Amino acid sequence: MYSIQSNPSGTRHIEVSEVHLETIRRYHLFEHLVDSNGIIDESVLDKLKFNIRSILSTDAGQDKQLLDLCFDVIYHNNMKAFGLSHLIDLYRQWDEAHPESAPAINEETL
Repeated sequence: MYSIQSNPSGTRHIEVSEVHLETIRRYHLFEHLVDSNGIIDESVLDKLKFNIRSILSTDAGQDKQLLDLCFDVIYHNNMKAFGLSHLIDLYRQWDEAHPESAPAINEETL
């Protein structure tokens, strides 16, 4: 379990689990999220919420882990742009430490 700071004064935190980070990876939620200027503001958080809402409206939206990510982290009362910035930083560190395993190549299909 990880904890991200969600406000500049450090009085509010949001708990993030390994499952939450794996769900972010599975749905590629942070790909192309931040513009080239690198600024994370409320519009970036809104963009993420719109993207998730779009996923939830499809068949993939029945995924309990995605719903848990929404309830526990993304739509958390304390989640603001500051918290999203820390979540993205946490995800990048976690992603480097936990590389995706490449799918096994089936020799029969070669």
